[in-house]
Amino acid sequence: MAKAGESSFNDEIMESDIELEGEVVEPDNDLPQKMGDPSIDVSEEKRDQAQLYKKKGVDALSEGKQLFFAHIQYKRMECKLNEAIEHLTEAILLNPTSAILYATRAGVFIKMKKPNAATRDADAALQINPDSAKGYKSRGMAKAMLGKWEDAAHDLHVAAKLDFDEEISAELKKVEPNVHKIEEHKKKYERLRKERDMKKADTERKRKHAEEVSAASAVLKDGDVITIHSSNEFEAKLKAASACLGL
Repeated sequence: MAKAGESSFNDEIMESDIELEGEVVEPDNDLPQKMGDPSIDVSEEKRDQAQLYKKKGVDALSEGKQLFFAHIQYKRMECKLNEAIEHLTEAILLNPTSAILYATRAGVFIKMKKPNAATRDADAALQINPDSAKGYKSRGMAKAMLGKWEDAAHDLHVAAKLDFDEEISAELKKVEPNVHKIEEHKKKYERLRKERDMKKADTERKRKHAEEVSAASAVLKDGDVITIHSSNEFEAKLKAASACLGL
């Protein structure tokens, strides 16, 4: 059972909530998208075919973006984004060794607010090319959508170092204030935890001391002969005697 002192410290820790900014979406739980095998050999013919499908996908994405910025015809925009996914998936199956194809599809999933799907594609892109700025950017934006602010900031900073653009900058301006708040919260929690632990240690020390004094006082009677078995026992009984005498 928690003591009153412990309860007050635990309550203070529990009540230190953080007010964070930014939109967080529900995780998408769709079946994983089709992924190719990056270890296979890809012929030049298939690479060329993949590029054609990529162009179709990028064109569909561009049309979808225009509808998005115009704030009109949501269904048409959704259809265009799904069309972009279909074309880019065909491109990936033809050339699964291309990091840019996975990263591009990840960007479409970001527009569709499907962060888990975007993360899978970004991870695939980074496995193929660890220096894929677009892979880090997409994964960072996906993490931000899920409210994983620190992970998002890390990926976005890496993306900015590799290939800075205004979209990364805008995303970091949303993410970094939350990261700062989380860091301050952690510092506060750590300070409260240390204060709580120190209070508990002090209480325990005082309790043990009181028990030692009480035990020694019980055997200290006027005229009694006492046996000392150790220096610690001598110190405890000496303190008890001093306490009894008011010294």
